[in-house]
Amino acid sequence: MDYHWNWNIFWQQSPDGHGTYFDTLISGTGWTLAVSLLAWLIALSMGSLVGVLRTTRVGWARAVCTAYVELFRNIPLLVQLFLWYFVLPELLPQRLGDAIKQIAPPWGAFWPAVLCLGFFTSSRVAEQIRAGIESLPRGQRQAATALGLRGAQVYRYVLLPIAYRVVLPPLTSEFMNIIKNSSVALTIGLLEITGRARSMQEFSFQVFEAFTAATLLYMVISLVVVMLARWLERRVAVPGFIGPAGQAGH
Repeated sequence: MDYHWNWNIFWQQSPDGHGTYFDTLISGTGWTLAVSLLAWLIALSMGSLVGVLRTTRVGWARAVCTAYVELFRNIPLLVQLFLWYFVLPELLPQRLGDAIKQIAPPWGAFWPAVLCLGFFTSSRVAEQIRAGIESLPRGQRQAATALGLRGAQVYRYVLLPIAYRVVLPPLTSEFMNIIKNSSVALTIGLLEITGRARSMQEFSFQVFEAFTAATLLYMVISLVVVMLARWLERRVAVPGFIGPAGQAGH
């Protein structure tokens, strides 16, 4: 059976009554960006904390943070999403669990998706921050200590400013991964880009048009992220120490 192409489908009224199919895809893009940005705030903050603690001399902190990384890194993302959405409310006190279950959509799916993506990605960010700190010459820590800086000051003023520059390219990749991984949120009912495309395909049967549009939206977002990251790399590059592409200087 021949497939009937119809690129005008985007300007037809969608069955949900919220404008055209194009409008629904733009709405899905907004949810994708909202989930990704909030999840990234969690991932970067938690990942930085865990990554720093894994490089300290405090044994119990390193052990706890290592367990944290292994827990969130080794459980599949989809399984973690179902745990956040279906299991967590059952483990909480009944009144609190019932309140969470009664959160009106799409917020009832939005917050579990944010938390899941944030903590899942934070374990990967933590490893990159740890690797970035440990890649620095040991003399930097020793020199900072010799100048009278204390532990937290050594990290704040010496190690982390350089380590973040070193790991900026992989951090950019992780941010792009969050954007793409946000598509799993459709499994719990959040209509982000992939969810909107699937809904469009089910109502109109224009599967190629729907997912071509979704592909283009993801590509545009990713290209914007890459361009912003390259601009940031140039802005924060330290002449003579680290180049704009993340390469060490001479």
